[in-house]
Amino acid sequence: MTFDLVIRNAALPDGRTGQDIALKNGKIAEIAPALGTDAPEIDAKGQLATPPFVDAHFHIDATLSLGTDGLYNESGTLAEGIALWRRISPGLTAEDYRDRALRYCDMAVSKGVQAIRSHVDITNPDMLAAEIIAEVRREVRPYLDLQLVAFPQMGFHSRPDMADSVRKALDMGFEVVGGIPHLEPTAELGRSSITALCEIAAERCAMVDMHCDENDDPNSRMIETLVYETKRLGLQGRVTGSHLTSMHSMDNFYANRLIRMMADAGLHVMANPPANLHLQARFDTYPKRRGLTRVPELRAAGCVVGFAQDSVLDPWYPLGHGDLLDVAWIAAHACHMTDRAGLRACFDAVTTDPGRIMGLGGDGLVTGAPADLVLLDATDPIDAIRTRATRTHVIRRGKLICETAPPAPRLLLDGRPDRPARH
Repeated sequence: MTFDLVIRNAALPDGRTGQDIALKNGKIAEIAPALGTDAPEIDAKGQLATPPFVDAHFHIDATLSLGTDGLYNESGTLAEGIALWRRISPGLTAEDYRDRALRYCDMAVSKGVQAIRSHVDITNPDMLAAEIIAEVRREVRPYLDLQLVAFPQMGFHSRPDMADSVRKALDMGFEVVGGIPHLEPTAELGRSSITALCEIAAERCAMVDMHCDENDDPNSRMIETLVYETKRLGLQGRVTGSHLTSMHSMDNFYANRLIRMMADAGLHVMANPPANLHLQARFDTYPKRRGLTRVPELRAAGCVVGFAQDSVLDPWYPLGHGDLLDVAWIAAHACHMTDRAGLRACFDAVTTDPGRIMGLGGDGLVTGAPADLVLLDATDPIDAIRTRATRTHVIRRGKLICETAPPAPRLLLDGRPDRPARH
């Protein structure tokens, strides 16, 4: 059979080795050892072939804006980040939004990311950020799926006509309704914002992804209302609760009840370990809380849980470079998931699981799936996390779109090998 491209001698995440992956017409046509073909080849040399990385919680309108107007988040708090964004966002131009978004997409693709769900601030009535990021999505579509969330960053109740802006964003092609209920002036307004936003999502057959309870307050329980509205409106499987950091501070009895409720409603969860370890518990002395949601318990209950970058070089997070293996590595430590099963789950949480949350599928490398894959300089998913392995080849719809040579350090030490051991 004639193929467009064959990846030779690859390892797969399920443990198979020595596999050839044949690609044709943008799809995976066959996976088997020693396929006979005269198609162009890439020799994986035993490297790990994996589905692309998926970042299902990001803010592409704010990315790479760190230091705009000489402003930096000196306290490291979420509140200061929001205050800084309130100051700088009115002065951002269309070209600035476009340039930063495209530069970040280049960065992410080089790290093997082929899908991003981005929350886009629609607080300003002119909707400039939404319009420009929608244009960027069209431009990057050949190499990156950019799913957009209509996000009232300063709160649904910050403007009386915010519902009109949410609907306008959906008319522009945004697929997801966002919100930030814990930022509303009162708990009652927070709950009413969830109801209003979920009703818009049900009306438009959209997905929902709420920043929810992103604080250290054990009594911040907006997630309860999100669970209730998910079931009332029949949104099961289409709703994501992002951050949920207050769960780290809740008592175990209540958290256990809440987790069962979330699983019963088919709620998905996006955790953001780097950003939330940085932002949360800033008012603690000692002991200091980690400020993450309860990832192992949520997974055990049946919720689909993904890990995401959230922010890169913006008012909220001063680090990052689009590398989801860094995110998985940090999460493994912060969530006590360093056993082999936990590490394997961390890898899924930056590949197939967020793909399921975004509705992109999550079947992995199987015959008939899109020919989107990444070759990693690693032997298996755990090795990939341990070493934050180089993405040597990034393939999109059967075409090579990025290539990176693995590092090759040379030792100049008497009596020692010229290369350091991998393990």
